[in-house]
Amino acid sequence: MIQIKSVSKSYGTHRAVSSLSLTISPGEVFAFLGANGAGKTTTIKMLVGLLTPDAGSISIGPHDVVEAPRDASHLVGYVPDQPYVYDKLTGHEFLEFIAQIYGLEPRDAAESIARQIETFRLESFVNRLTETYSHGMKQRLVFASALVHCPQIVVLDEPMVGLDPHSMRIVKDLLRREADSGTTIFMSTHTLPLAEEIADRIGVVTSGELQFEGSVDELRARDRQGTATLEQLFLDLTAIDSGESAAE
Repeated sequence: MIQIKSVSKSYGTHRAVSSLSLTISPGEVFAFLGANGAGKTTTIKMLVGLLTPDAGSISIGPHDVVEAPRDASHLVGYVPDQPYVYDKLTGHEFLEFIAQIYGLEPRDAAESIARQIETFRLESFVNRLTETYSHGMKQRLVFASALVHCPQIVVLDEPMVGLDPHSMRIVKDLLRREADSGTTIFMSTHTLPLAEEIADRIGVVTSGELQFEGSVDELRARDRQGTATLEQLFLDLTAIDSGESAAE
């Protein structure tokens, strides 16, 4: 479970996240939506321990991410918005390196790595140096590395960037399967169709403040006349960050 309580974060005089509170349950796919600069990535970096909140607290399972960062991090698989790999390692060596970081026994590591290679269809390039990979190939490898230690929580920042349609389908199906098996999924995106397809609940954030939390159906229910599209409802909520009214 993820619990975010009254969390704020500023960069100088700019408040990126303001008094954010969220609870994400085991087995839930939660989509965190907003325009670019709305505070999604800052929230995720605090969630995975890369940034420290100015106020409030974040818990991953029983562990506070500030007070017990190592314990919290072992429960999390993280896919950033840009895939970072080591150019002079092969994909297989990179997965072995990640498995060692998480302390997997050699046999368990080998079995998990083989499973991820099959899941993400890495066979044709996993033994090549990652410096030869395309963006999409790196993204698939980073997905595999995030799951190699069988995390209880998977955190993704714009996960579909750079993926081809086939890879996107693999990832969507995988996230749904992981959630159905009890894994908590926290995913930031500005792509409404993705959230509509796989998310159990969504949160919409603008200028660091939560504007809506609930299901897609609950968001639709905000339109009493029943004429607005889901896209229009989303644009109305995020008009603050776009600097204009969605109705104009």
